[in-house]
Amino acid sequence: MEAYRKWVWKNREFVQSLESLLNGLTWMLPERFSDSEIGPEAVSSLLGIISSMNQHIIDADSAQKRTGVTPESLLSWSFFISSLKELETLVEVVVEQFYGDDKKWNFIASMEGIKAMMRLALFRDSGYKMLLQGGASLNVEEKPGGCNVPRSDFRGYHTRNLEGRAMFALNRFGENAKINSDPAWLKRLQHGRPSIPKSPGKPTLSTILSQDSYLGALYVMGEVLHVIRPFVYVLFIRKYGLRSWVPWLVSLAVELNGVGMLSLVTKPHHSGSNAFFQLSAAEKHEVGRRKMLWALYLVRDPCFTKYVRHRLEKTEKAVGPVPVVGFLTAKVIELLIGAQTRYTYISGS
Repeated sequence: MEAYRKWVWKNREFVQSLESLLNGLTWMLPERFSDSEIGPEAVSSLLGIISSMNQHIIDADSAQKRTGVTPESLLSWSFFISSLKELETLVEVVVEQFYGDDKKWNFIASMEGIKAMMRLALFRDSGYKMLLQGGASLNVEEKPGGCNVPRSDFRGYHTRNLEGRAMFALNRFGENAKINSDPAWLKRLQHGRPSIPKSPGKPTLSTILSQDSYLGALYVMGEVLHVIRPFVYVLFIRKYGLRSWVPWLVSLAVELNGVGMLSLVTKPHHSGSNAFFQLSAAEKHEVGRRKMLWALYLVRDPCFTKYVRHRLEKTEKAVGPVPVVGFLTAKVIELLIGAQTRYTYISGS
């Protein structure tokens, strides 16, 4: 295994290029969107899990070389999330064939609930850093100015704002009161015991929530909304059905609120000199990726069935007689219509 790990790290660019090529070819497998597509989906899931394992190796070695520490717990959450994402389409196909289209939503809701819990655990364990690729990639890039955590004293209270200084003062007052009220026998018992200095470590939830009045709370709420949005969407589909506008609109509202809160917090005139709220290059790319995913609402029912599909079919007929272009357009539309029948292809989760 160690030899394989070294080979993957040494040839990581080749490995990633090969994985992208193979994953792209799986879309051309026969019967990919037919009723008997378990085989093609199994092949695609297997390749995906292998890709997740290789990415796990690359992330571990990259973190080790950059920081000297391998964040095993974060890598484990990232690997589990990636593997579940690769398996979910296969699970959807199998469940639909054996249990029917209606009951598959129970299984999908369970998978989305598990992914949401794992992402929230990763969000906590990473020190409440923004999740990249839904937790599939680790957020280890330095913040602008070389700071990953807010400037704080050794107890973790942010001292650049009034609330942080007040919390620090109250904490010191409480500790002094506790020391003065401790009985003599307890002081004698603790006398001579070596004190263990507290290190700043990762930001805690209380640290984040104390940041610059409401900004910390908005930041956490925005990330939580992004995490739970797919789960909420599936729950509303179970209740109202896929053809109803209610799940579509609720999902869009949750998405817009989450990105809106994050955008408000990270605006330069709000984040100011607080490095925690200043986006790194990877986080800026992630915000752009989340906004690009809004395009998936066009291929989700009922929007797709009522407004998009017939326009695609008209386009296919219009360019069909054109050599090459007609063939390519027809193939793209065929893949798009086929992918639209699978929740996991257009879930954006």
